[in-house]
Amino acid sequence: ALIEIGKKTILDYLIDQIADISAIDGIYLITNSKFYNHFKDWRETRPDIKIEILDDQTSSNEERLGAIGDLRLLIEHFNIQDDILVCAADTIVQPRLAPFVESFKNKRASWICAREDPDKEDRKHRGIIAVDNEMKVTSFEEKPVEPKSDLAAVPFYIYPKEIMPRVKEYLAAGGIADAPGHFVAWLYQREPVYAYNINGNVLDIGNPESLAKAREVLL
Repeated sequence: ALIEIGKKTILDYLIDQIADISAIDGIYLITNSKFYNHFKDWRETRPDIKIEILDDQTSSNEERLGAIGDLRLLIEHFNIQDDILVCAADTIVQPRLAPFVESFKNKRASWICAREDPDKEDRKHRGIIAVDNEMKVTSFEEKPVEPKSDLAAVPFYIYPKEIMPRVKEYLAAGGIADAPGHFVAWLYQREPVYAYNINGNVLDIGNPESLAKAREVLL
């Protein structure tokens, strides 16, 4: 998240997007102990916006809480009782996120961002969503051998405050804590979840090759 592309970090691209959304009234960032001080130093470069940073007290892959475990910890630590926008800090989307939030305002339910992915082999490495004609999620699979659609998940989610207890329920039932898509795969079978099709560049930066591509696109 703190790798620079041009004069901005990957995280800065995200924060600039969030700052553009008037409905957002607080920003929370959760990290592990190993990188906590790095993010504290980064925050000093953003005096324009208030960001609360939480150390999840882990320092290795073996003890990590996972994305959903971290989400639960953050909700409980800050006693969040509000609708939330959950974002992966290693992904840059060039389209504005504000219309995604507007979709939630128009239909109050859980939402996930998605994009059309024409590359079948690439889809096998992503969360794949099937939807009905109202964009309601009817299927969600993480890294399927045979993708059911060309709609790939983008790791940006909106959850209404009523869903907060579901996070704890999911983990208590033995849900996989690591990839955030697993929670969506569980949730859509219990609550309505809708997909927002985001049009434009989505840069998921997880390895040197995708970083090079992001630099090519953005610079």
